[in-house]
Amino acid sequence: MIEGSGKSREFATFKVSIEESPRQRYRMDEQEFKTRADAALRDLFDALNEASARHEGFEADFNNGALAIEFEDPPAKFVVSPNTPVRQIWVSAHTKSFKLDWSPEKETFALPESGQTLKELIEWALSKQLNENVVL
Repeated sequence: MIEGSGKSREFATFKVSIEESPRQRYRMDEQEFKTRADAALRDLFDALNEASARHEGFEADFNNGALAIEFEDPPAKFVVSPNTPVRQIWVSAHTKSFKLDWSPEKETFALPESGQTLKELIEWALSKQLNENVVL
């Protein structure tokens, strides 16, 4: 009954249940994301520099918080960069865009669909580009 109106109304009541996805993204604040992303990219940059001594044909550069991997033959460029507003690391490689979330279980950034880590993704992309097995 709506008070003061003298009229009675019935309203349908329903319950909405939202189940949490097992792959629900880990939530972190901006500073935590920046710290984790910077550490991940610096570790990746160091591993790429070591790998470039063993594998010819690519060079890594880390500037302004983004990592670029450039190839001589065939010419190509991969970009690995943090996307702070969505708390993801984005990788552009082989004409695709990969978006990695923080995985608390793996304690690194990983693809939500497959669980492939940032390092594993870059190993795959490098191996495909260089046509040889690259381990970081």
